[in-house]
Amino acid sequence: MAPTDRQARTLALAHALSAAERGLAVIPLSRTKLPALRSPHRDNPAGTPPCHGECGRFGHGVYDASTDPARIRALFAAAPRATGYGIACGLPPHHLVGIDLDTKTGTDSATALRELALRHLFTIPPTVVVLTPSGGRHLWLTGPPDIAVPNSASRLAPGIDIRGAGGYLVGPGSRTEHGEYTVAPGSAHLTPAPCPPSLLRLLLPPPREDHPPHRPAHPHGQGLVHFVLAAHEGQRNTRLFWAACRAYENGFGQALLAPLLDAALNTGLTEHEARATIASAARLTGHRP
Repeated sequence: MAPTDRQARTLALAHALSAAERGLAVIPLSRTKLPALRSPHRDNPAGTPPCHGECGRFGHGVYDASTDPARIRALFAAAPRATGYGIACGLPPHHLVGIDLDTKTGTDSATALRELALRHLFTIPPTVVVLTPSGGRHLWLTGPPDIAVPNSASRLAPGIDIRGAGGYLVGPGSRTEHGEYTVAPGSAHLTPAPCPPSLLRLLLPPPREDHPPHRPAHPHGQGLVHFVLAAHEGQRNTRLFWAACRAYENGFGQALLAPLLDAALNTGLTEHEARATIASAARLTGHRP
């Protein structure tokens, strides 16, 4: 017998609190898999600056996510129709990255991921796997703390969606319109494994070609320096990391170190932040920082 909404909410709260004990920030979800609390700003006029919870009220989606039991209980108390919970991606300490292998489109996303792994020489390590009611799977991985993996839908391959910074995964134990999310047999005792470096590089955004040169650059990797210079706030670390990875992979990372550092400083990063990001790229590509 399917549980009532009240029973489903009680179970979802229990699962959410358990996830929070493991350092996973959570929010209540409805049976549609959407945040269960409506935005307090839904009637605001168009053009109003977005609020990510600064107002102190609930209803900001993933920005409400918390590991604090008291706050989680308050969120669920404000969402009586919640039957599940979402786990925010990209937040410390796990910096969760979700690989969503969908089956609803009729595509074989699992085969597509295996082909990507063969082509780019990576292996998905043993990690937490969550089974979805539609027959799909969510693979839980962890990313570097200084890199924001963006969300994407079918960019890697049809049926493969990525849940990164600003996104969330439906937590196991949640009930939706189509059924229950469950942990795959054999993975309940595991913790999220680090994302393989080759896969991580695929998850980061490619360089944009529509920005004109802003200034003279090193003869090697001129486009990479321009790519970093064109970064807006919120993109600076990610663009710098991507460019540094490409430079080291192509054999001129050390030669491009100073121009990349200079470009990063021009975007507003501190020297400490920029050097740490470039060093992460060097380690990720197998080079000595």
